[in-house]
Amino acid sequence: MFDPEDESRPVNPNPASEQTDRVNGEYHYKNGYTQRIYSDAHYVREDENTAPPRYYTPPEKTAHEAKEPRKGVGIGALIATCLICAILGGLCGGAAAGTILNRRVAAVEQSVSDLGDELERKTILPQTASTGAPVAEATHANALSAGDIYDRACQSVVGVTTEVTYTNFFGMSSAGAVTGSGFILTDDGYVMTNFHVIEDAYRGGLEVTVILHDSSRHTAEIVGVEPDNDIAILKIQAEGLTAVSIGNSDSLRVGDTVYAVGNPLGELEFSMTTGHVSAKDRAITTDVGSEAIPMFQFDAAVNSGNSGGPVFNDRGEVVGIVTAKASRSGVEGIGFAIPVNDAADIARDLMTKGYVTGKAHLGVTVNNKYNEMYAQYYGWPVGAYIDGVAEGSCAETAGIEAGDIITKVDGSEVKSYDDLRAAIKHHSAGDTVEIELYRADESRTVTVTFDEETPD
Repeated sequence: MFDPEDESRPVNPNPASEQTDRVNGEYHYKNGYTQRIYSDAHYVREDENTAPPRYYTPPEKTAHEAKEPRKGVGIGALIATCLICAILGGLCGGAAAGTILNRRVAAVEQSVSDLGDELERKTILPQTASTGAPVAEATHANALSAGDIYDRACQSVVGVTTEVTYTNFFGMSSAGAVTGSGFILTDDGYVMTNFHVIEDAYRGGLEVTVILHDSSRHTAEIVGVEPDNDIAILKIQAEGLTAVSIGNSDSLRVGDTVYAVGNPLGELEFSMTTGHVSAKDRAITTDVGSEAIPMFQFDAAVNSGNSGGPVFNDRGEVVGIVTAKASRSGVEGIGFAIPVNDAADIARDLMTKGYVTGKAHLGVTVNNKYNEMYAQYYGWPVGAYIDGVAEGSCAETAGIEAGDIITKVDGSEVKSYDDLRAAIKHHSAGDTVEIELYRADESRTVTVTFDEETPD
């Protein structure tokens, strides 16, 4: 599982052998210049027949029950009521007059009833056009111009940079900046971006800087990260900021107009590109993560440095977070964004708890060196070889021991640590599963109720 203290990952990122795909800037060495490194995740093809694992599912929102319309009482009804009272007040007349009054009272009551029915019909029935057909509700009645959306976006979109040092191809120490985008969630300084934009800073304890539209620079605290869904939340010390409006990504339709605003190449600050939603529910794996993330596809131009920036709908609401693109030669207009409905609830957990709640945790460490070659040599089954079991964990409670080989989780085959990790992520804390394992030349099954994963 994720360990922020893992020292096996180098503090200085991008060794020379790995710079080809991640470094798009110009190399400068210790000669007074600063190297720019633009961080962006690239699209990795994946078999779309494989159902994407969804690590977080937002709860269904229950529709509010429609309230019964109130029956209005107009001036006519009030006058009629007063008339009834006046008539009733004159009932002290003779018997002949009483008969006439009774007929008048009945007529007035019928008029009041007819008036009430007419008012009710006007309240319930929709307004109609001259043709008599109901007027259709405009789906984009609140649409803004592209210029208005840009003006609003500039107040809420930010640049996110991290200064790093590393050893270049020639063995010399070089300095640079990992640059991406983000956007303001609250007026008191919470900012959302991609995890891969600040990953080097998070793992290496480096400083993160957020740059606002007025060019002011603010040192940011990393409040929480969710690597599995490529989300990070930052906090700057500022007040009175302009937060974005959050839209509903579930309402997006293929063909809807969308706008991406960010800092392409880390230099072209506050650039806006326009396109359309090309497809929904893509299972996308990036080069900075091993698990597929559900995203929607769009064709607005995005480049390195756009990562973490917002995607707006035509009402100026954020509906996605720019995360990846197809970068192969000859490919254009294929970008991917995390739906904001998924990201918003993750952000809420990170802002309030510092981690995403409800994630399943088994409490074991796995030996990644165990593979089919070792299994064949020892005559054991392939699976996830358990090196250790955390004290007090659900694995220990269920009787799992070091040296066990987990072969199945809830009927799904496990042939490696990655398989075990993926199987666990299909579940939530509190779920109970059957785990098959191999121990002392025999197979056995244990029942496990998952713990909740929390930061170390």
